[in-house]
Amino acid sequence: MHMKKLISVISILLFYFMPVNVLAEEAQDTYECIKSTETVANSPSKAPCNIVNTTDTYYIMSKGNVFKIAFECKFLSECAKEGDCIYFYVPKDICTSCGTLVLPMGSKLSGYIRGITKQKMFNKNARVYVSINKLILPDNTELDIKAKPFTKDFSLVENGWMTAGKLTASTLGFGAIGTGAGAGLAFIPKPHKIAVGAAAIGLPVGCFIGLVTGLVTPGLKYHAKQGEEIYIILCEDLCIPKCNVSEF
Repeated sequence: MHMKKLISVISILLFYFMPVNVLAEEAQDTYECIKSTETVANSPSKAPCNIVNTTDTYYIMSKGNVFKIAFECKFLSECAKEGDCIYFYVPKDICTSCGTLVLPMGSKLSGYIRGITKQKMFNKNARVYVSINKLILPDNTELDIKAKPFTKDFSLVENGWMTAGKLTASTLGFGAIGTGAGAGLAFIPKPHKIAVGAAAIGLPVGCFIGLVTGLVTPGLKYHAKQGEEIYIILCEDLCIPKCNVSEF
């Protein structure tokens, strides 16, 4: 019994004293050895952070940094499923405002699809949820990364212009049908006034039907071309070894 109490006391002492020293040293290495702080060049204005800290051995891109990556292959949401791997690359060098290269062009990123919400009625577009967890530098050095698309709900979805284009196409298409139907009245005797009036009525009616049809039909699938760029946001600090970047 006494031996057990003695072991417990020793364990408690080790827990309270030794780790404190170790943690203090680690904290000193992490924070007191920062040599300089810079900002990422051309960082989006809405990015929560654009800070890059430099130590003797690392560039540390802080959590909240936002930068562009590009699809390695064409992507179609209807052909993908949850759990599939997905691949990207860095299309341009990522540098600080002082010109320091932090992440070389050609670096590759990989991740997986966390989920897909298919397009739905009433013009609701498909959404693809992606987690990015691996960064491979051009010299094949692999680093852990935690990032996701920088969008309103962190999903990949067709932009508003594509949706507007769909509605416009539907509206104009039915508008043309309405106008054509009115113009078709020109084949009846004395078409003159009737055709002009019918066309004038047919155009707005057709456009209205087209707009309503565009709104109630299923939304767009998510498609991305090879090389198409998106923004991602870092969910944790990213430490990049300087020795693996300096040669590029």
